[in-house]
Amino acid sequence: MFDTKEVHRVANEKNQQNLSSLRGSLSGVDTFYVVDYQGLTAGQLSKLRKDIREKGGQLIVAKNTLINIALQDGGRDFADALKGPSALVLAHEDPAGVAKTLSDAAKANDKGIPAMKGGLVEGNRVDVKVIERLASLGSKQSLQSEFVGVLSSHLSSFVGILEAYKAKLEEGAGAPVDTSSAVADTEAVSAEVLSADAAPDDSAPEATV
Repeated sequence: MFDTKEVHRVANEKNQQNLSSLRGSLSGVDTFYVVDYQGLTAGQLSKLRKDIREKGGQLIVAKNTLINIALQDGGRDFADALKGPSALVLAHEDPAGVAKTLSDAAKANDKGIPAMKGGLVEGNRVDVKVIERLASLGSKQSLQSEFVGVLSSHLSSFVGILEAYKAKLEEGAGAPVDTSSAVADTEAVSAEVLSADAAPDDSAPEATV
């Protein structure tokens, strides 16, 4: 026969350990998402963990009460979102990339799971629409690649113009032409392109507090 007191003692000790682990994981984190994972198979959940980890994130499954206590310790109340099976997805390095990973996983099954419930982005409470908009931006790596592609196309155009300019002058003068001033102009324009492309996007979504 089970000793109910011993069962409760062990359960309480385990809860305290889990709560301590949650507090440690949340320390210093300013971006996370609360998701519903009910309906995912063990294999799907394992793959989701792996995909999130590759984006520098972490998926945590725990009791809602423990998650809420750990969040409230940091002054964050998500009791309204913590209904039904819930998981915390921490985004340590790439908030947009982690959000996109969750979005892609939901699109991969007919249940739309994991389903977003809400979250915190850069310390601000946000709703599902903001997270979906963030997911549409893609990962940090893809944004960087897109930027490099745009910059490269600009530089290629300038190099082509420079070569054509040099050839035309040499053909007309019959002698080599000093293109140092044109090179300087190209570098100046390239710097302007770099500055413009690196500027923040005013159309980016604002967090809803």
